[in-house]
Amino acid sequence: MALHQGAADPGESTQERARLSLNPFFGEADPVAGMSSAPPTHRLPDGPLAPHTAYQLVHDELMLDGNSRLNLATFVTTWMEPQAGVLMSECRDKNMIDKDEYPRTAELERRCVSMLADLWHAPDPSTAVGCSTTGSSEACMLAGMALKRRWAQRNADRYPGSARPNLIMGVNVQVCWEKFCNFWEVEARLVPMEGERFHLDAQAAADLCDENTIGVVAVLGSTFDGSYEPVADVCAALDALQERTGLDIPVHVDGASGAMVAPFLDEDLVWDFRLPRVSSINTSGHKYGLVYPGVGWALWRSPAELPEELVFRVNYLGGDMPTFALNFSRPGAQVVAQYYTFLRLGREGYRAVQQAARDIATGLARRFGELEDFRLLTHGDELPVFAVTTADDVTRFDVFDVSRRLRERGWLVPAYTFPANREDLSVLRVVCRNGFSADLAELLMEDLRQLLPELRDQPHPLSRDTAVATAFHH
Repeated sequence: MALHQGAADPGESTQERARLSLNPFFGEADPVAGMSSAPPTHRLPDGPLAPHTAYQLVHDELMLDGNSRLNLATFVTTWMEPQAGVLMSECRDKNMIDKDEYPRTAELERRCVSMLADLWHAPDPSTAVGCSTTGSSEACMLAGMALKRRWAQRNADRYPGSARPNLIMGVNVQVCWEKFCNFWEVEARLVPMEGERFHLDAQAAADLCDENTIGVVAVLGSTFDGSYEPVADVCAALDALQERTGLDIPVHVDGASGAMVAPFLDEDLVWDFRLPRVSSINTSGHKYGLVYPGVGWALWRSPAELPEELVFRVNYLGGDMPTFALNFSRPGAQVVAQYYTFLRLGREGYRAVQQAARDIATGLARRFGELEDFRLLTHGDELPVFAVTTADDVTRFDVFDVSRRLRERGWLVPAYTFPANREDLSVLRVVCRNGFSADLAELLMEDLRQLLPELRDQPHPLSRDTAVATAFHH
């Protein structure tokens, strides 16, 4: 989570500020009574407030947040059915780790793992192992730990002495992989972008492998532009490497978004456990899994891919509970919501939802491309996500100006610069999720068309702080 620094309290408020801190109508019985003192904001108040007063103070401040439905930066689910919300409220007090006390919640988690194993073509879904997590970032950490431990077991005579493990991935990976390498002392070997290739190249990945490589990460749905990385090509390149050198390098598929899109819309695309070299897969239930944050999933093709010593068995809560997680206590609500969504939609329901998102993305991308001011990089035909930059002859404004002006209308559309070898390229990225309808897409285009004449009249792009440009790696 982000690190925050507490601010110094400004001191005791004046009586006038205290009187005006709350609408008089919020007084429970006497609307002219007011508050005797405004509560401090950076230290605990001396005494309690009435619940409706505390609620209204927090509620009013949160009105200054952006509208999540208009946030086209995030991949995270921003809408669920009311019935899902009711189920989540009924389960928010259940501790997911306490499987003995809440056996039915634990059973729903097991069913979700089994459903995903079947969806991703595990050789034997009944023996595939997996777990829920707080999100795909934790799932990636767990998968990386399993890769490292399996490598360490194979190299016990060299590690931890002289051998330093490394992990191969594209420079476009989500930041959680950089965190994994930093926290667990693994060398990150990054394949840079080249020209119009914005993700991992299969042969370049294989060329970086050696006897210390714990695995290769392939991303099914890059956060930079929505494109799928060529998982099958990566596996083929590693097959050829093994034939030449004997090196047997496993592949982990980071399917944070794409693992809940491709099975329904790209059934002929082979990227999952059908490839013998794919040892593990993760996804975000709270992205295209269609659940509110935060829930993720990590699966291994068989028990052999998850070293037993990484699994802890806890009995102090009652029963013998195997657990593999970075977190311990967490609510069961999101897991229940995931099972509800699987049950509610089924394969055809998921297909309909994801197809609608893709159709809106490709249609919106096409309309951006029809404007002479922009050049499309991707078209929303893999993930329902596309990236666009300004046309070569546009000199009066840039993507950061477009992002800033759209924010004035309530739209959150990120602008950012690409990483190594393509730092010259700055783009807008649009994420289309369930709940972002064709009507909202039309409103976005209307606002964009109204802004463009003003942007075209600028003398030059407005100054900006490049340090705040971000890829919005949600």
